[in-house]
Amino acid sequence: MKISALKNFTIHPGWRKNLVFVKIETDDGVCGWGEAYTQYDRDRAVTTHIEELSRYLIGRDPHQIRHFRRMAFDDFAQRRGSLEFYSALSGIEMAMWDIVGKVAGQPVYNLLGGICRDKVRVYANGWSYRIHDIDSFVSSALDVVGKGFTALKFDPLPRPWRTFIPKDHIRHGVKIVKAMREALGPDIDLLLDLHRRLAPVHAIDFADRVEEFEPYWIEEPCQAENIESIAEVRANTHIPIVTGENIFAKSGFRPALEYHSADIINPDVANCGGILELMEIAAMAEPHFVAVSPHNYNSTLMALSATVHASACMPNFIITEYFLPFVELGDKLSSNQLKPVNGYIQVPKTPGLGIEIDESALKAYPYKQFPKRNLPFPEDDGKTGGF
Repeated sequence: MKISALKNFTIHPGWRKNLVFVKIETDDGVCGWGEAYTQYDRDRAVTTHIEELSRYLIGRDPHQIRHFRRMAFDDFAQRRGSLEFYSALSGIEMAMWDIVGKVAGQPVYNLLGGICRDKVRVYANGWSYRIHDIDSFVSSALDVVGKGFTALKFDPLPRPWRTFIPKDHIRHGVKIVKAMREALGPDIDLLLDLHRRLAPVHAIDFADRVEEFEPYWIEEPCQAENIESIAEVRANTHIPIVTGENIFAKSGFRPALEYHSADIINPDVANCGGILELMEIAAMAEPHFVAVSPHNYNSTLMALSATVHASACMPNFIITEYFLPFVELGDKLSSNQLKPVNGYIQVPKTPGLGIEIDESALKAYPYKQFPKRNLPFPEDDGKTGGF
């Protein structure tokens, strides 16, 4: 069996960002699907990497996943990684696993060593997009909980994102968390995402003020490029700290683990290097007593399924991400997308990744270029950039 063609499809789902799917075809007629992480203006850079990598892929045996990963980094990328490279590699690697599972007649998780659990817990995200006031946060959260979710992720701080923020931003965020806890009760997990924005002084201040409301975690309080700053926040709070969505490959996670910067890491299967890389990152974290909660700002199709397969095999897995706004699209593109029941996704039993995409349906969702994002200087509004 040889790979005969590689296709990629960039679509706009009607909400926030574009999505990139990868299809690998073989001379035996078996096809595999994957998904690459996307980020607004960088989508076409990702698909260009996929197209260039296809020259190195066509003619290869799809079973040779490890060798292709190594060659892609050493020879194609010349050992220079990037978001675009790792996203492209992840989508291709995912599709290779889908083929291998189909040929073997086995779900991918059986080829990774078998499951540690038969269902995977998920948290809801995307439900609070462009919500700012307390009443809207609470009413939307109650609606999500009514759908069976027991964990919700949201960013409680107001925009714009800045490293140094005034006290009223902190106070506003605390009010949001307090109102959410009071409305949802003690048994719904609140996952706070700070999107890499704060200096440690502000992150520690915020953590001190919300600790009484028992957040499940605080995610990415500072930029991951300065992993010591995240470690500083972790050392000064009892709330579990998360980092990892902006870190790629095993080599990127080494300093995060060495500096004891996080209680939980959240690599993304669609940009960390793929399924096997995600499993190896989780294995690195296990002896450090660090849990894994895979990030998944992707569709509810291929990347979600790949995440579920990998998560089912991880001894140190705790929870993963589920983006509600992409569910409607998933139903239009596939007849068998994975869906949670009472906050859990049942591990699928079909061969490969278990999801088939209707290629013809993708044409109804063409790529969309986003407008430039250009926020004013902090001093223009007089409210950001201060203490």
